[in-house]
Amino acid sequence: MKPERQDKIFHALAHAARRRILDIVLASPGCNVNSVCEHFEMSRIAVMGHINVLERSGLLVSERRWRDRCLFFNAVPLQLINERWTSKYSALWAAALTDIKHRVEEKEDLPNAS
Repeated sequence: MKPERQDKIFHALAHAARRRILDIVLASPGCNVNSVCEHFEMSRIAVMGHINVLERSGLLVSERRWRDRCLFFNAVPLQLINERWTSKYSALWAAALTDIKHRVEEKEDLPNAS
């Protein structure tokens, strides 16, 4: 993933209102913009601005259905970021935990182990 794309994702997640929009859309996939706006005291234009930031980051996808703009959460960008920073370490920690498990099991198998 290119650094510019990562910057857009982190920028989108940096604002509480945008994280809340993602939660709303995640809870109600395909909801329209009006239903998202009902959750906020800010203007529709302000909510639309946040939605646009989320769309540019790739975290939100919209689809036109007649006059409605239906919104869907896209987890792929988050997964890519997760894989970038955790995949390298998850294998390391999984190996370390497996080693600890084997040592504990070996100790349990010994007679007079306490």
